[in-house]
Amino acid sequence: MNNIAVVAEWIRQAKNTVAFTGAGISTPSGIPDFRSEESGLWENVDPQRVASIYGFRKDPKAFFNWVRPLAQKTLIAEPNAAHLALAHLEKTQQLKTIITQNIDMLHTRAGNTSIFELHGHMRLATCISCFKEYDGLPIIEQVLNDGLVPHCPDCNGVLKPNVILFGEQLPYEQMMGAKKAARDTDLMLVIGSSLEVAPASDIPLIAKRNGAKLVIINLESTIMDSFADKVILGNAAEILPEIIQCLELS
Repeated sequence: MNNIAVVAEWIRQAKNTVAFTGAGISTPSGIPDFRSEESGLWENVDPQRVASIYGFRKDPKAFFNWVRPLAQKTLIAEPNAAHLALAHLEKTQQLKTIITQNIDMLHTRAGNTSIFELHGHMRLATCISCFKEYDGLPIIEQVLNDGLVPHCPDCNGVLKPNVILFGEQLPYEQMMGAKKAARDTDLMLVIGSSLEVAPASDIPLIAKRNGAKLVIINLESTIMDSFADKVILGNAAEILPEIIQCLELS
């Protein structure tokens, strides 16, 4: 039995399957991976200046200038076959929840409803002065159109998308929910993550330490491959539909 068939059988037998996803699940949708040299996201910029909360407070213009190309790609991106496969698994009650490092909201658009977004999202934006929340998508669209820093209509404070920057804590409820899901699962599928960004990268280890099988699906090897029960190297948008096909045949 090949690895695809083995993982399909594990999903069929599992009582509580959880998916942990990273940037690699969304690269087939045209959203770049932050860490690949080809992405250009960190090229010629200082991450602490453009993508930290300290840098944002000092120079929000630098953040918005840097994030504009990524925001543009995120707004036009469509869920790919990997996202749709996970939505299918939830619909057929073969997937309990998704824990994601991504801010692109493609899991929601694909149809998943149980999602822990560890690094935030762009659905909302918050004033860093009065903390009032606003619908985030019109604000992102405004930034794309005029390139100006958005300000709060109430107090004129700077509006920040609800994404987690360097120096910020992960959202407490999302992190606690993700950790509980990891403790309760008997099968975790790690999809498209380098597993290099802590503390989110600790989640698969929590699952493994609590007795879950661990499957890693990624284009390249990860530092946690030695802990996995199965490692499948390849494009998640190709592998996950094959797993679904095996499930349906069985």
